[in-house]
Amino acid sequence: MPVHEYFAEMFRGLEEARAAGRTEQEGEALAEAFTRDYQGLAESWDAGGISVEDTAVSGPHGPVPLRTYRPQGPVTGAVLWAHGGGFLAGDLDMPEAHVVSLELARRAGAFVVSVDYRLAQGGVRYPVPIDDVHAAWTWLCGQDVAQMPVALGGASAGAALALATALRARDFGPRPADALLLAYPFAHFPNPALDPAVGDEMAAVPMRFDSAGIEHMVRNYVGRISDLPPDALPGAARLDALAPTRIVVSEYDDLRSSAELLERQLRELGVPVESYLAPGMTHGHLNHLPRLPAIDRSLDFLAGGLHG
Repeated sequence: MPVHEYFAEMFRGLEEARAAGRTEQEGEALAEAFTRDYQGLAESWDAGGISVEDTAVSGPHGPVPLRTYRPQGPVTGAVLWAHGGGFLAGDLDMPEAHVVSLELARRAGAFVVSVDYRLAQGGVRYPVPIDDVHAAWTWLCGQDVAQMPVALGGASAGAALALATALRARDFGPRPADALLLAYPFAHFPNPALDPAVGDEMAAVPMRFDSAGIEHMVRNYVGRISDLPPDALPGAARLDALAPTRIVVSEYDDLRSSAELLERQLRELGVPVESYLAPGMTHGHLNHLPRLPAIDRSLDFLAGGLHG
């Protein structure tokens, strides 16, 4: 199917907002305001039946803020969730963190912990964000979850951090993940080439991940684009003996090729893996409220992975 009209209209609105600014800075401010209004971020997403609390845990670089989501009914599993944002943006309030965590808690009957890892800003670089996520994982594994399945999950850059943390948990503990829930992961550098047919269809998407932008994202995160540590973009790491994995793929996404390569790698190694191609969706579609069927199905698909 073509790019969903929701996103096509958003792209048009962003272009008009930027064009209305008298300066580039004013145009970007207008675009940000348009995005908040378009996404409905002024609304409070329904938290009914979920107890939400903010806390923090100790990490090797200082306290790591967390937000926990506990269903009022029976809790049958747990999830540690990491938002995306190119390693340098994002917070616990963005829909990809807050709304996704609420919905995973609700749909999977899970105790969900959203981690506010340090961003690659002000000199923070790899492996600090992974250290923070692993500290949160260590804390979660110390809670009352011994008899439950416990999953690691994340979106985009957060999916890379979740996968890197799963590798640490596999090799060093405190407990391997029982499931991996990955939304449009950015797991490889260089980013694999898109299938030519997909590349042609991407011409309809005005907001793209071009080579320069991807290089900037990696250099900002790691400090370089050569001789990368294997777990920085963990598609280059040893991926055997990982937990069953679910991968959400956005149909119109330059990083789709990374998600699809990761699926092939895991399958080759005998790791159980399933994927869901979200039709008409662009990268980051979980950062929008789940009113579109494909976003709703993406959340259901991820939530279903906790219990297999």
